[in-house]
Amino acid sequence: MRRWAFILVIIVAGIILAYIFEKTGLWRTVSPDELKNSIEIIDVETKWVKKYYQPWPAKLILVPAISFRVKNISDKPLRYINFNANFRFKDDYENLGDCFLAAIRNDPVLPGETSDVITLKSNYGVEGKTKESFEKNPYWKTVFVKLFAQSKGSQYVLLGEWEVSKKIEFEEPEPVGLPEKKKIKEKQDSSEKLSSEKKKEEIK
Repeated sequence: MRRWAFILVIIVAGIILAYIFEKTGLWRTVSPDELKNSIEIIDVETKWVKKYYQPWPAKLILVPAISFRVKNISDKPLRYINFNANFRFKDDYENLGDCFLAAIRNDPVLPGETSDVITLKSNYGVEGKTKESFEKNPYWKTVFVKLFAQSKGSQYVLLGEWEVSKKIEFEEPEPVGLPEKKKIKEKQDSSEKLSSEKKKEEIK
């Protein structure tokens, strides 16, 4: 008897969970068109950001990135939205890198509202020495980014494609101090320079 009571409880609990999932839309698969028509990508910013930096020997790795906000243009809350960004050099067929982010989870974006800023960074980038070496490099190739979205088992849908600007969001830190030997050498050089100038004045 207890066994059947336990089975009955399990069945009832399953029915209740199924009802809750159905009402909240957790089991409902979103079609690609529904997803695309629910999202507006606004405040897009593309840039290059630091992945790795060391002052000596000079080494700087920059990766392309895209930042944006999501506006809900549907009449239902947006939740469980995954984004994927593919970065590639202009005229290349293979990706330079990509980034997956499960951005909108438990806190939904309500109809008419806008999400916080979402940023996706490529996992691979370009290596140089300094920020200036990138800015003055005429062979720094243009990169494009494609942004995709997916939700609740739907297929990925393309939301747009943008050219990545060559804005670098990174500033090299100012040197904290010079090594002691270098300080001594600079002091000696300064003294020698003053002595030489004094001798020239005496000759005059």
